[in-house]
Amino acid sequence: MTEDQIIGLFSQNIVFLAAAIFIVVVILKGIRIVPQSEKYVVERFGRLHAVLGPGINFIVPFLDVVRHKISILERQLPTASQDAITKDNVLVQVDTSVFYRITEPEKTVYRIRDVDGAISTTVAGIVRAEIGKMDLDEVQSNRAQLISTIKASVEDAVDDWGIEVTRAEILDVNLDQATRDAMLQQLNAERERRAQVTKAEGAKRAVELNADAELYAAEQTAKARRIEAEAEAYATEVVARAIAAHGLEAAQYQVALKQVEALNALGNGAGKQTIILPANALEAFGDAFKLLKGGKG
Repeated sequence: MTEDQIIGLFSQNIVFLAAAIFIVVVILKGIRIVPQSEKYVVERFGRLHAVLGPGINFIVPFLDVVRHKISILERQLPTASQDAITKDNVLVQVDTSVFYRITEPEKTVYRIRDVDGAISTTVAGIVRAEIGKMDLDEVQSNRAQLISTIKASVEDAVDDWGIEVTRAEILDVNLDQATRDAMLQQLNAERERRAQVTKAEGAKRAVELNADAELYAAEQTAKARRIEAEAEAYATEVVARAIAAHGLEAAQYQVALKQVEALNALGNGAGKQTIILPANALEAFGDAFKLLKGGKG
């Protein structure tokens, strides 16, 4: 083999090798594998051509160029603090945090330069505007509603940037020292007022219970007296019926029985007693015993 043949063969091999390398390069440039958490923005001759989603994608080599690789993972803005004035002219410092993700990279890369800065500025303006519509008490008590309103307003503002706001949080609402002292005094005054009201209500309840107790005692006394009167009336009625049925003997029997009961009670007393009886007492007792005996007979 001559030298010319060797040179020609070598030249052919170089051409084949160069062609093979060119084909490999074309294949590599024409295939783009996009990770699940990203999207690629492709330009052709400097203009937006396509957005490549996760997986294997094919582009035209040397014509199409991947200019931007955008993460579509959720992001959190650094905690931001901004001053705001409430409707009742109270200065508050609000700490906020916003979570977002990019859904349309072609809008984000061509319409806004600093995404985090733009969202932070938008959130600050919306927070000041919304808090300016509310009193301090409403800001403290309706925090969930305030967060919802801020989130909706931020979503509307950043929609043109291809961004989705996933969550907005108000981490804290801080007050200046003078306002805190005033609120503490107001809180102490409210606690004292409630304590006085509770004490007054307790005293009122005690008076009501005492009145109820006295009323109950009076009702029970009246009831006892009524029962006693009814018993005495019933006894009188029984005696009257006995007198009507048995005449004078029944009356004498009752009188003698009462005398016996009185003497019996006197004799059962403590110490020694001297009992003086009238002359006709024994006759009365005798008559009573006769009546008793006669009643049993």
